[in-house]
Formats: sequence, structure tokens, C-alpha cells
Amino acid sequence: MAERFLRGLTLRESPPVYDTPADVFSRLPVLDTPRLTLRPMTMRDAQDIYDYSCDREVARHVLWDAHRSLADSRAYLRYILRQYREGVPSSYGIVLKETGRLIGTIGFMWMNMENSTVEVGYSLAREQWNKGLMTEALRALIDMAFTHLPLHRIEAQHATANPSSGRVMIKCGMKKEGTLRGRIYNKGKFVDVDLYAILKEDWDQHGAAHR
Repeated sequence: MAERFLRGLTLRESPPVYDTPADVFSRLPVLDTPRLTLRPMTMRDAQDIYDYSCDREVARHVLWDAHRSLADSRAYLRYILRQYREGVPSSYGIVLKETGRLIGTIGFMWMNMENSTVEVGYSLAREQWNKGLMTEALRALIDMAFTHLPLHRIEAQHATANPSSGRVMIKCGMKKEGTLRGRIYNKGKFVDVDLYAILKEDWDQHGAAHR
């Protein structure tokens, strides 16, 4: 079985062949990093999703509300599975190899074909914060995106009240492009966000430094 190694990233499967971005989003390739597996989610992940999504601190700076029951997590997964079927931008589940449990999500918010741009976003269980895991996952996602999608630019944003997310982006070679005042209405108020981005040529240089 063919394997591809790059900056600690392994594509476990034989390299998939994609004709369109919809093919990529409907058949996300499984990605392995030293400590994580990024894979499409299934309904069997509902309990793991609920276990960290019920934490109000995890939900504090993201656009979704803390899950109040397992039914909320199942509804979220049904939404994700529909996105897979429709071949639209969606998310991976982040699985910690040490335990086999799903501890977060990372993926694509939208894609603009005309400008060859996507936005990425992520969330992680609180007990896994400050271990470098999200940096590991984001590097894998960026590499997969630039490899399999016709992209010139990848964007990400975070609430200015959550600077640790920006540090993850910087470690992955993304550059801060500015602060957007009152950009998002979230949890009853308008919040400022910092915008980061990385271009394909940036990633080619950043990746070479990590080979």
C-alpha cells in the first residue's frame, strides 16, 4: 500500500484520485500525524462529540452553542454526514491515537472557487489544550488542502479574546492580516476577530523548512 510522508503526515490509503473539489469533500482522505488520526465522522462518534461539546468553555469562542444533550451531538453528526453526501466543505473528526477517542473537529467552513480560497476552523476538548495537538492537526489539514484542492489561499479567523488560536495559526505558517471589528455576531454580541491566511507559495516554503 502506497504511503506518503510529509512533515510527520501520513496518507494511510493509496493516494485517492479526485476530479473535483466535491470529490474531495465527499471522500475526505484519512490523515495520520504522529499523535492523531483525522478521519470522516460517523454516527458512532456521538458520545465523544458530546463529551467535549457540552463544555461551555470549549464553546465559548466558536459559533455553535454547548451541546445540552446527546441528541444535539447526533443532530450535528447528521448534518455532517449530509455535507459528505452532498460533497460540500465539511469537517474531519480528530482522533487521539493513544485513546482512540474523538477529541475535536477540524475542517472547511466554505470554499470560493472563483478566488481559489477556503476558510478552515477547528475545536478541541479542553483537556487536550496546550499540548500542540491542534497545531499538528492544522498542519495536516493545510497540506491535504493544498495537495488535493485547486487552492491559492487558506484563511482562518479567531475571536480576539482567544489569542491561543492565533498562536496555532502562526505555528502553521499563517500570517496575521488584520483585525476585523465587530465581524461576527456570536452569543448575543458582536465580536472582533483576527484574520490569518497562508498562500500556496507560503506553504511550499514553510513545508520545506519542516521536511
